[in-house]
Amino acid sequence: MDSVLQMIIYFLIGLFAGFMSGMFGVGGGSVRIPLLYAAGLPLICAFGINLLTIPLSSLIGAISHRQNINFKVARFVIIGGILGTVTGAFLTESIPTLVLAVIFFIVSVITVFGIYFDRIFPKIYRKDNTGARFIISTAFFLNLLTIMRGGSGGSLFPPFLRMIKLDMRNAIATSLFATIFTSFAGAIVFWYRGNMIWFPALCVLTGSIVGARIGSLISLKTKPEWIEIGLSIFVIILSLFVLFKALR
Repeated sequence: MDSVLQMIIYFLIGLFAGFMSGMFGVGGGSVRIPLLYAAGLPLICAFGINLLTIPLSSLIGAISHRQNINFKVARFVIIGGILGTVTGAFLTESIPTLVLAVIFFIVSVITVFGIYFDRIFPKIYRKDNTGARFIISTAFFLNLLTIMRGGSGGSLFPPFLRMIKLDMRNAIATSLFATIFTSFAGAIVFWYRGNMIWFPALCVLTGSIVGARIGSLISLKTKPEWIEIGLSIFVIILSLFVLFKALR
C-alpha cells in the first residue's frame, strides 16, 4: 500500500477513535484497535499503538471536561488502574490472538451492562460502594482485564463510575483523566517489548488529538441518555468485528 494512503488511513482511524474518546469518555481502544487490526497491523501492535495514543487524546478530552472531574475518586482509580495495567501488560505477550479477541468481546459486553447498571441492578447500585479500598481493587481488576485487549480501562471506567453514583458527565470526565495515567503505564511496557510501530503510531496519535477535541465539545452539548445509547452500540459492533476477524 502507498505510504501516503497508509498515512491517511491511520490518521482517519485516529480521528474517529479520538472523537469517540472525547464523546463518550472512553480511551478509544474499543474503536482504534479493531480498525488498526482491520488495516493489517498485528493485534499486539495495535494494542501498543492504542496505549501510546490514549494519554494525549485523553488529556485533550479531560481539559474540555475539566469542570466535571471528580479528583477524589480519580486518584483511587489511578492507583488501582496502574497496578492492574502493568500486571496485565506483562501477561499479554504469551496469550494467543484468538484468546485476546475473546477477552476483548467479553469485556465489551460487560461495558454495556455497566452503563445501565443502576437500572439492571438497582438494589446493588443503592449500596454504599464508594470506599477507597473498593475503588482501588475494582480499578485493578478492570485494568487487568482491559489491558489484555489493549485498553487502558477507559471503556469500563464510565460504567464503573456510574455504578459508584457519579452522573454521566462526571463519569466521562473522571474516566478521561484517569486513563491518561493508566494508559501511559501500559505504553511503557509495550514499547519496552518492541510492540510499537512508530509510523502508524504517529499518524494515529495526530488524528486522535484532533478527534478528541471535537468529540469533547460535542459531548458537552449532548443529552446523557443519547451518549449512553451511542456508546453501547459502537462498543458491541466493534467487539463483534474483532472476534469475527480473529475466528477467520
